[in-house]
Amino acid sequence: MEMERVVEFPHTHMDRRPRKRARLGWDVPQAPKAQVGMFCGQEVGNMTSFAPLMAPSLYTTSSLFDKEVARNGSPPWREDDKDGHYMFSLGENLTARYKIQSKMGEGTFGQVLECWDREKKEMVAIKIVRGIKKYREAAMIEIEMLQQLGKHDKGGSRCVQLRNWFDYRNHICIVFEKLGPSLYDFLKKNNYRSFPIDLVREIGRQLLECVAFMHDLSLIHTDLKPENILLVSQDYVRVPDYNKSSSRSPKDSSYYKRVPKSSAIKVIDFGSTTYERQDQNYIVSTRHYRAPEVILGMGWSYPCDVWSIGCILVELCTGEALFQTHENLEHLAMMERVLGPLPQHILKRADRHADKYVRRGRLDWPEGAASRESIKAVQKLARLQNLIMQHVDHSAGDLIHLLQGLLKYDPSDRLTAREALRHSFFTRDNLRR
Repeated sequence: MEMERVVEFPHTHMDRRPRKRARLGWDVPQAPKAQVGMFCGQEVGNMTSFAPLMAPSLYTTSSLFDKEVARNGSPPWREDDKDGHYMFSLGENLTARYKIQSKMGEGTFGQVLECWDREKKEMVAIKIVRGIKKYREAAMIEIEMLQQLGKHDKGGSRCVQLRNWFDYRNHICIVFEKLGPSLYDFLKKNNYRSFPIDLVREIGRQLLECVAFMHDLSLIHTDLKPENILLVSQDYVRVPDYNKSSSRSPKDSSYYKRVPKSSAIKVIDFGSTTYERQDQNYIVSTRHYRAPEVILGMGWSYPCDVWSIGCILVELCTGEALFQTHENLEHLAMMERVLGPLPQHILKRADRHADKYVRRGRLDWPEGAASRESIKAVQKLARLQNLIMQHVDHSAGDLIHLLQGLLKYDPSDRLTAREALRHSFFTRDNLRR
């Protein structure tokens, strides 16, 4: 019988403008025919920055793990599409071990499929990376990071667990435990309605614990956002939405909103994770969660993750991304609108590519605005205190104080993840309210 070779590597250890950023959709409608998609993630802008990382080699180790898998039941060989995406049909096999059940998500790196693991008798999520060199290299970085994290996160309570990985038909396939929806997908299905403050507290605590754990290992995630934070369970309950209930009948579907049954979360997508070192100044983070030092070219380190967490917590409280913009000057102007003026010593440190946003020692706004619509978009934003008070009843004061520490302009003044965990917002007294 003809055999097909599969290289397998077991794991060892307020503004409604359109939001154009890539989304991780774990509930993309199933397509009946052969389909192609992309997995969420940002393109790694500077692969040379990962040069010191000793990622596993695709070529030197493959002979150690070669397996002969019977061709019986294997899908027909199909050419990748012009962009290097794997073509598949629902119900067919992905090697003899996995059977494709549904498409879960798509993005820049490839696609995510829900598959039945015949060996472990469980559903898993498999990320199939595009068959292009730079994406394969990024996938190897993610695998190395997941393995490093898995060695120290013994209970698997912080980061998504790597089950396995293999090289199939020139596609790196990474097998993960199957989790629930991302925080973004949950917000989207909930019509962007906010989470209860006690749930925000529990999610924030776990997110900070995960990031503190990574920072202790000298790792920086660099792409924290609601799409990369998954609820462990997909179960939820429907409760009255008191912000809208007064004018609506219980028979009206908008009278209710969804609330996750469990607050348990895990962080995913480590393809942009890097070790801390000096002089890192290439662009990182998805736009809405990008720290000012990244925009201004000042160099970045652990505090860029903390800034992202601050933006995420505001979004969970309000249902809307804090900085809905796609342009640097407007982004900085939004920061000033919400948080107050950028300090002069920060503006002076802007590199030669960002100094065009500064004039006479201050941000070149509104003079440098690209359009009247841009000025209006900034003017619509409220101060941080007012924004939180509009959506939070109890604990608002503690949350505002925490956010002011997470969203400090100067990264050296910003709270660390460990310091944030000791904040009064997370104390036992608050939990008893």
